[in-house]
Amino acid sequence: MRIGSVVIDCTDFAAMARFWQEALRYVPREAPEEGWVVLCDPHGPNVNVSLQQVREPRVGKNRLHFDLYTADPEAEVERLLTLGATRHPRTVEPGEDFTVLADPDGNLFCVVDK
Repeated sequence: MRIGSVVIDCTDFAAMARFWQEALRYVPREAPEEGWVVLCDPHGPNVNVSLQQVREPRVGKNRLHFDLYTADPEAEVERLLTLGATRHPRTVEPGEDFTVLADPDGNLFCVVDK
């Protein structure tokens, strides 16, 4: 058994599909259906990310989030901000190797220096 896809519920399907395609440099596995798409890595075996439109907005803290690894976190954070991410307001602790951002639907994720 393996994880085939991580599914993100979202209210603004079009904005989220654009954001995560550009953020991860993924492509749709098949043509998107109404409120549903599976995004995949066109160059490797990385896990798929699926988006599913829902009516109700996210409430409370994420119970699951992405840690996006990069060798150039400053550049990637800036790139993600231009794509529509926002900085999550929090106190940064000394020595942290990650930045917390939110996607266009408010889901939190981390950009990690790896």
